Amino acid sequence: MEPSVLVASHLSALFPPTQPIPVYSAQKDIPNLQRPNEPGHPPEHASLASLFHHPLTGTVLLRVTNAGYVLELLSLSSDLPPLRFDFPASILPSPSIVLWESEELHVLVATRFDSLYRIVIPIREGAPLWSPTANRRWYREYVLQHSCEDGLVQVQSTHCVVIALPGGSLLRLEADALGSDTQDDVWRESRSDARSFLHSITSLLPALHSAPPGGSDIVSIASHPHPTDIGNTWTLSRDRHLRMWTARGGCVAEYALPSTAPGHGVAARHSSPAPANPSVLLPPEAQRLICVFTPEHSDDPHILTFIPTEGSLSSGGFFQLFVAHGDTLRPLTAFEASETSVHCHLQDFNVLDEMVYTLWDKQGQSMVEVRGLAWDPSEEKTLGGWSSATYAQEAELTPAYLDELLLSPGSMADKFFEAIMRPGIFSPLTLQAAITQYTDACRSLPPPYPSQLLLSYGSVAEQIASVVGCTVQRTKDPKTGAPLDENYWNALKRDWEGFIARCREIERNGRWPLAIGRGHPDNGVLIIERERIASLAGEDLPLRLHRQLSSSQPVDGQFALLEVLWTMRTKMGPRLMLSLESRLNDVVHQEIAFPYADIIQHQVRTFAFREQVDEGLESWIVGRLQSIGKVQEAARFVLDIIGGFDKEVKREEEDGELLSRPISPDCLKALTASYASTSVHARYDISLALVTLLFFLADELHDWDQGVLAEIFVVFRGIAMLRYVARQPAGDNATPTQPGAPGVEDDVVAKLRNMHVSASGRGAKFQPTYSLVHRLVNLYGHSPGLPISAHRFLDATGLLQSLSPAHATRLEVLFCERLRRLGYREVAREVLAWLPRTPGVTYVLGRLWLDEGRYDDAASAMEILAGSFGPHSALSSDDQEALAVVLPGEKLFPTQFDFYLHVADLFRAALTTYHDVFFTQLALSVAPAGVDTLALWHGVIKGLTDLGQYEDAYTALVSTPYERLRRECISQLLYRMCEENAVDRLMALNFAGLADEVEDALAFKARNADPRIRPFYSRILYTWYVSRGDYRNAALTMYQRARKLAALMSDPATFAELAELQLEAYVVAMNALALVDPKNQWVTLPITAETGNEPRKRRRLSKHIPESKYALGRRDAEMVELKDMQYEYALLAARVELARREPTLLSAGELALPASSIVLRLAQANKFNTAMATARSLDVDMSDLFGHLTGRCLRLSRRPDAVLSEDTSDWLLTDKISSWPGTPAEKGWRYLRQSLERHDGPQTDYRYTKVALETIMAFDRTSPPPPWLIHTLEEHHPEYLIRTCLRFEVLEAALDHTLAMMRRSDARLTDELSKTAAASWLPYTLVDQVLVAAESTPSELLSPRARGLLGELRAEIASRVKRVQKFSPAAA
Repeated sequence: MEPSVLVASHLSALFPPTQPIPVYSAQKDIPNLQRPNEPGHPPEHASLASLFHHPLTGTVLLRVTNAGYVLELLSLSSDLPPLRFDFPASILPSPSIVLWESEELHVLVATRFDSLYRIVIPIREGAPLWSPTANRRWYREYVLQHSCEDGLVQVQSTHCVVIALPGGSLLRLEADALGSDTQDDVWRESRSDARSFLHSITSLLPALHSAPPGGSDIVSIASHPHPTDIGNTWTLSRDRHLRMWTARGGCVAEYALPSTAPGHGVAARHSSPAPANPSVLLPPEAQRLICVFTPEHSDDPHILTFIPTEGSLSSGGFFQLFVAHGDTLRPLTAFEASETSVHCHLQDFNVLDEMVYTLWDKQGQSMVEVRGLAWDPSEEKTLGGWSSATYAQEAELTPAYLDELLLSPGSMADKFFEAIMRPGIFSPLTLQAAITQYTDACRSLPPPYPSQLLLSYGSVAEQIASVVGCTVQRTKDPKTGAPLDENYWNALKRDWEGFIARCREIERNGRWPLAIGRGHPDNGVLIIERERIASLAGEDLPLRLHRQLSSSQPVDGQFALLEVLWTMRTKMGPRLMLSLESRLNDVVHQEIAFPYADIIQHQVRTFAFREQVDEGLESWIVGRLQSIGKVQEAARFVLDIIGGFDKEVKREEEDGELLSRPISPDCLKALTASYASTSVHARYDISLALVTLLFFLADELHDWDQGVLAEIFVVFRGIAMLRYVARQPAGDNATPTQPGAPGVEDDVVAKLRNMHVSASGRGAKFQPTYSLVHRLVNLYGHSPGLPISAHRFLDATGLLQSLSPAHATRLEVLFCERLRRLGYREVAREVLAWLPRTPGVTYVLGRLWLDEGRYDDAASAMEILAGSFGPHSALSSDDQEALAVVLPGEKLFPTQFDFYLHVADLFRAALTTYHDVFFTQLALSVAPAGVDTLALWHGVIKGLTDLGQYEDAYTALVSTPYERLRRECISQLLYRMCEENAVDRLMALNFAGLADEVEDALAFKARNADPRIRPFYSRILYTWYVSRGDYRNAALTMYQRARKLAALMSDPATFAELAELQLEAYVVAMNALALVDPKNQWVTLPITAETGNEPRKRRRLSKHIPESKYALGRRDAEMVELKDMQYEYALLAARVELARREPTLLSAGELALPASSIVLRLAQANKFNTAMATARSLDVDMSDLFGHLTGRCLRLSRRPDAVLSEDTSDWLLTDKISSWPGTPAEKGWRYLRQSLERHDGPQTDYRYTKVALETIMAFDRTSPPPPWLIHTLEEHHPEYLIRTCLRFEVLEAALDHTLAMMRRSDARLTDELSKTAAASWLPYTLVDQVLVAAESTPSELLSPRARGLLGELRAEIASRVKRVQKFSPAAA
């Protein structure tokens, strides 16, 4: 048999954790036992496992986890989530899967508390095999009548189960009727004993029966695999008795097996009874020691048994083959296990295609041995011996290996973290369990706890990077205060080593072998471990040579150079090899500008390589190389080994075969990835040893073929890239559930987010996270069978096909691009660093920088790459092919114009407007004639506008050849500049030929935008008009703003703010309109429904509307003059002042009062200055105002304290009035006098003075009015004064004023030069009324002065009559 190797994948990285379905029992007395939880054995580690395969269901893996309480079903042929069942009691070994009539999958499970469960999974064509969330009855229970607490279960079929009981008896259960969704199964139990009645009697006589106690206990039970009609059962007891049981006869045959390997003549022996004194009993634990099968050349079942010989120094045991014919057992052959099985434990074995496959536990590791099966002793010599297969050698994270990691520069924590995160080293389950135990151990210490222990993390990797070592603190020397850095680093290293030791222990327990079997024939033999699934695959040549060289086994003569290389690599030591490897990586990363011979010689001199090599080793190497002879040819042969693959890899598949190939599940792809990674590491070690030889032969390399040197380095480059990728994890789906508070991320944790180790979002589809190579296998496609599938993947990457390090092939560039598309940016960046900067590499690097946000670097790379396109491109055919494979459509762009458009689209998708505009402008600069570039110009203008480069946007706007686009984009530019408060820059632009569009755009916003929200388009439009000397439109804009603000004053809460804005708009509008010619200080605006609410009265419109007004686009317009604006401003200012004085008016809605009422309210609020100014501006009568002011003066005279307690800030407390001398009453009367002098006069017919007089008279007619008030009325309205006195019945004052009036009239009469009738006129009727009123009043009611005035009045009347009579003749 060809050499084989084991490759494995962790199950926890391939299948998501699912919630188990609880299983209940009809038994009420089942105790709730605490489930064991050992630190080194996570509950998810399996204790039992088996494989089931059928074309209808594919391969199903059955596992028993959680200390035997949870049954788990995993589909290895599809990507279904696991199906898990949580039982109330631990499961007996061994549950089995059986197919029933191609319609249902039955899982029969027995527990330690005498319950037999049948789990039913229906099979539907085209539907998934199961859904863990399905709402259905999954199981049926049957309670056994016999106790089987420590029994062994063997499922023969869906209707028959056999349980081995203590003492060697069997309990057989046969189903009389299968249940349904509403009914349970009906079983019939029957018990059979191993001994006959005679044996039972003799067992009671100690002299005749000396068997040790427990010898008859069954430790292994088997039956013929399903489907079959053979109902027999075979058991093996501790005393090595093989028994055959039938359904009706019980134990019908028995054979005593020897305790040591028999001779070759064992086949000739006859069946014999049990030996009297068996030497040593087999261990009591259940074991897999029997295998039943039917070979192709016979119809009789054959039984292969194994007897362990743990004390033997030649093997781990021996096998013996029997044939069952009727009720007899006949031995055929016996053969020993291999010598490598010494001190090993057989976990499982199986017979497949007449080959015996054994699974051994070799110090906690799986070992598979295979040999042919002989049917008689004569065939033993022709079959050959055992073929052994183990895992390829891998680095174990021992303390010595960790010390080797620290030899290279870098952070210790980073190195240890990278080592534990390598694929295949530790499973996600191991890392989760280890960090949980580590965290619990840290929390067991006294508080306070480090903050890292209290945080929650997005993934296990982030938690490890943050938590491990967090309890180690840097201390200082108590004497000097110097930091003890060495102690800190030593403690940190020990902490990391302790955590890694936890991981190693858990991982070692998870690699314990459980079972061996086969699913689909194309998938080969599978090995099931506690936490892994492995495959037995053919060993390729690099793996075989690596295994032989590592174990110092001899190799063929044709590989003599390899033996020399490996010896040299081993003798040089890890420190020298690590340093050499680092220098090699630097050389390969550099652009090659000199011959490789010179480069190597320079490195040897710089590195002092020869001085570090032992002289004895050097002499030995020289001697061996001389014995080999043609070293160059041997080196070429080694290169073929490193880069070679099996012949099947190159086989081209037909299209029909590719289409018919089934989709491989993730577990098979993971095994392919594992094999590929293992092979890559072996090839890398060989390649590194070959390059090391070049350093040793540096002086002779000038005589070598330079093509050979280039090929050696290019192969080393390719295998080094593959090794780097193979060491990268794909991610981490296991998320810790530890609660915590948010905190500051560690630098390492921040880096992990770029390594795809963040947990997937809740509800997202589970993504397998075995390794990055696993993801690449999914991308490149998978072929069935190992190692062909792994070799096809490695060949498809193309990294081992290059011939020159100065070029990057099509497949190499495509490999980097696929890494970038998968999102592994750091890996893609590192891989690209190995390749020369060809156009294809430059493009992928530019795309990578674009993904990382390094937009300037990406733009620089893309701009340089533009010369590779177009008719004048000088690319070679290889570079063209490598570049085309990563471009859209896998073809080159015909012109630079197309490439620039493609790059612009990339930057646009990345939302980088600057570079999008830049490359669009480049595209416009090389646009072919006749190409429609309207969209490009639009993108440039819009992009520059979004970037705030308004001057450039304006330049592009006026440069575009599309007039329609120019007019469409101008509004966008204007609005953006306004929104970004770039009004000054806007006004600096000329907009030649586009002024009307600018004004229309701004006017539209000014009319429709909310005037309260920035930008204030009305102010911007006002600035535009003013800057161009158009003051009328500027005034109109601000006046419309005031109108819009007035329409928004419905909310009292915003009245003050809006009113201030409206007043400002009125002031600005009035100032602008004042700059217009006084003859034309007006603006026009259309009449709308809003004008009905205007505060000033409008002219009544004519009811006759001309027919021309009905035309479209015509509207009535109103003319607003400067005085109208002033009126509205004054009215609003009064309302604001009133609202500030009485805020309750806002909620009452009384601010819409007429102007007279507003003036009166201001007066009532003692705002006399404001009230007078408002009334004057609004042309409102101030009679009520002066009446109120006169009343305040009267109250000041009578009760000054009451008035002064009020708000008098607007009249008595002003700066001017406060400086007047006198009492507050005197100041008030003086203020009244000056106000009347200012606002009253002939134009008002002294109306306000009259109001003041009447107010005084009405308040107290006995108090004389101020003399100045009387003087004013006597001079201008004496008749009114007299009538007022009469009206208020102040006769003395009436007589006095009448007498004074007549005396003034007499004086005028005397002085009048032209004696006319007008000069002698007097209101005689009024005088008569005064006389009548005085004469009708009783004399005792008149004061003496009044009586005297009455007499003087009569005398004055008589005297006047005489004078008038004298003038009459003269006049005649």
